Parts: sequence; C-alpha cells; structure tokens
Amino acid sequence: MADLRTNIAGIESPNPFWLASAPPTNSGYQVQRAFEAGWGGAVWKTLGDPILNVSSRFAAVSFNGQKVAGFNNIELITDRPLEVNLKEIYETKKKFPNHAIIASLMVEPKQEKWHEIVKRVEEAGVDGLELNFGCPHGMAERGMGAASGQVPSLVEQQTYWVKEVAKTPVIVKLTPNITDITATAEAAVNGGADAISMINTINSLAGVDIDTWNTIPHVGGKGAHGGYCGPAVKPIALNMVGECARHSHINVPISGIGGISNWQDAVEFMLMGSTSVQVCTAAMHHGFRIVEDMIDGLSNYLDGKGIQSVTEIIGKSVPKYSDWGDLDLNYKIVARINNDVCINCNKCHIACEDTSHQCIDMYTEADGTKGLRVREEDCVGCNLCSIVCPEDGAIDMVEMTHELPPMTWNERQAALGKVACEVDIAAK
Repeated sequence: MADLRTNIAGIESPNPFWLASAPPTNSGYQVQRAFEAGWGGAVWKTLGDPILNVSSRFAAVSFNGQKVAGFNNIELITDRPLEVNLKEIYETKKKFPNHAIIASLMVEPKQEKWHEIVKRVEEAGVDGLELNFGCPHGMAERGMGAASGQVPSLVEQQTYWVKEVAKTPVIVKLTPNITDITATAEAAVNGGADAISMINTINSLAGVDIDTWNTIPHVGGKGAHGGYCGPAVKPIALNMVGECARHSHINVPISGIGGISNWQDAVEFMLMGSTSVQVCTAAMHHGFRIVEDMIDGLSNYLDGKGIQSVTEIIGKSVPKYSDWGDLDLNYKIVARINNDVCINCNKCHIACEDTSHQCIDMYTEADGTKGLRVREEDCVGCNLCSIVCPEDGAIDMVEMTHELPPMTWNERQAALGKVACEVDIAAK
C-alpha cells in the first residue's frame, strides 16, 4: 500500500486528512472520536477570549436534490474557557501522540495578546498553530478574523509577532473575501509563516424565507451575513490554492480547505499544491467515519498508478495552471454525438441553438429515424452540449489534428508588435 504520511512544515500526520477548525473540533471528546475513526489531524476550534454564540446558527443550500450543496454558519470562535480547551488538548495529545493537533488562534491585533496565547497553547503540547485571519462574521466586526486578513500589512505584522515566540510551526489561514489572495499569502510568508491554509469561509446569506421574510438563519427575526462553505465553494478554493502554489514568492506548504467531500476532491487539491487537506462540512453532513472511504479511496488510487507515497502527487498539476494569455489559440476540439447512445432528449440542440453557436442540426433519415449531427466546421468546442447532456457517452469532445502551430495570445501580440515596429522603421 502507498504511504499516506505527510509532513507540512514539520507537522507530521499519518495521513493528509485533517478536520478543519470548526464545530467538529470543539472539544477533546470530538477530536478523540475523530482520531479513533482515522483522521490524521485536527485543527482545534479557534481559541481566544470566549464569546457568546447565538441561536440559531446554521443554514444549508440544497440544489437539484442534493442536500447541503452549500453550508452557511454564523457561529463564532470557541465559547468555552481557554483553560478547559488547553486541558483537553493536553489529554488528547497524550492519548494520540502520532496524530497532528493544531491550535487555531484569534486575538486582538496586539503583540502582547499574541505572545500570551501562543505560549499558553504551546505548553499544552500542540504540534502547530493556525492563525485565523479568515472568519468573515462576528469577529471581523471586532477587528479580528477577516478584518485583519484583508489587510496584507496586518497579516504580516501579526504573523511576525507570533513567530517572535512560537516554537512550533505557524500556519496562516487566509480569507477568500479579498480581490487577490496571493497578496495576503505573500504577506504571511514575509511575516515568517511556515505554511498557509485556505480558504476560510465566504461572505454569504443562505436565503430568505419568502413567507415570513426572515433571513435564513435568523435570530429572533434578525439576520446577519455568515460564512459559506461546502461542495459549492470547491472551485473557488481550488483556484486560490493553485494561484498561491504557482506564485514564485509563496514558497511554503499549503493546507487546502474548501468543499472537500471525498478522496477525489482531496487528490485534486493535492495535485494543485496542497500537502494536507482540511474537511468540515462533509464531516458535519455524514459523520467522522467518512474518513475511512477517503483513506481507502486515496490508497487505491495511488496503488493503481504505482505511486509509493502520497507526497509524490503534491503540486503535479500546478505547471499546467497558467494565465489565459498563455493558452494555445490554435488548439481545437469539437463535439461528436453518438446517436446509438443518444436518448433524443434534444437538450444539446436547445442549449447550442439558444445560448451557444447554433452548430447542432436535427435530421430525419428516409426511414424516419431522427438524430442530431454537429457541423464540426462551426463548432468552437465550448463543451456546453456535453455538459447539459444527461446520458454518459452520448457526446464526445474530440481533439482535432493541429493544422497550425501552437500560438498564445501573448505570442500573437508580441508578433503583431514586432511587425508594427518593422513597418514603422521601413516607413521612416
């Protein structure tokens, strides 16, 4: 079997699957149950000055029959005393010495506050620290969480303060509620971060009850924005992980977070540069035992590819991720319909005719047989027909033989500029 052990900035765990800092890691009881189920690590629910939480707190977005396609919460950091949490961290680490325990921290942006909590938490025996610069609600209004995480200078300064006293690796958790996450990631690295994690939750409102006009969730008729997570945010998280992984100045390990629900998702995040992956919503939806399928699935995947260690796949897709201007303008694919598989629902024809490039024709044979045919010379290879098609194998996207050499937009513009310069010189 492939070796699933990982090491992120010196934090070792028996597998890359960690529970993210959230309700599932609120207590020693929960984290110990998670470790017994097979999770490799856990980021303890964010520690700081205990707060009062509200009721109700959670909401979910279901789509097309899928429960919890997205998840929204307005819960804040721990509402339990720091002393209680530290005692349970100590006990859990003693019981599970080979599992990773990372303490998520959030305090006011003051040097002495960071120094104090770092020293106290490390005395409890944690393997690392995760600085929560991402919480988008509640704490942000108090100058913490995303309020700090949206300002690169504050991220750098507070990371530096932590590194002044920290003896364990420091991970900085980044907010996605920002135009360019690489700016704050680079600031964290400049402040001395040993690793970064992303993404924290996205500003959101789950919905509005059109009968009562209350927000979902609401607290006595009043609502507030919360943090959005779950499968729906996975594409956003993958992009941000990839952007940081390919950035030349962000040369630290990444712990990927955001919509990871199964082993396939974990592989995608690792291919895009994540050393470990953190899971929350899927565990809240299905329980801790889902990690068994994640471990088995990842093991079988690696074995099937003849890969001996999970670390061998980290970042393998990053070189394939680039800017739009670096894509080949002469690359071409076209759609081909397999009428022996097609169920004649005509969804591809409707989608192409109404919203794409009108290149799918309906025809009727002499014997009355009806079918669909793509005019390949007009097809732009947009993929829409294959996306809306409900029948697997009915539409293939086929790569065409290259008639022209590869040319990117950047190369084209450079060539046009060179020609214009030559013309200008000749004119003179």
